Amino acid sequence: MEISNVRIIKIEGDDKLKALASVVFDDCFLVSDMRVVESDDGFFVAMPSKRKRDGSYKDIAYPLNNDFRQELERKVLLEYESVTAVKAISRIETGEAQTVRPDLLGVEEFGFTPKPTNQ
Repeated sequence: MEISNVRIIKIEGDDKLKALASVVFDDCFLVSDMRVVESDDGFFVAMPSKRKRDGSYKDIAYPLNNDFRQELERKVLLEYESVTAVKAISRIETGEAQTVRPDLLGVEEFGFTPKPTNQ
């Protein structure tokens, strides 16, 4: 599945919620209401969700594997950066790595070569 297009709508006046994102997949499927959120650990993308009767929230659309989640989150955050000029994920390249969530980055981005798996 290919991410064809990412659109960002900047949100003003909220401490944590920074933007809403809409993502088009394979030029034929749109998922909207993804949220760009800033936390103490850096920026991340929250999936669209709905409120359950007990008051909790349940994601209604989400990636089924970690590789695609990382790709989706990276593309959304890079588009957020280009729209707002706020560093969201590229901080690893500028030496500000402490504010980026490490689980969003692969070992190659840290300059390490993955060990081959012995099977």
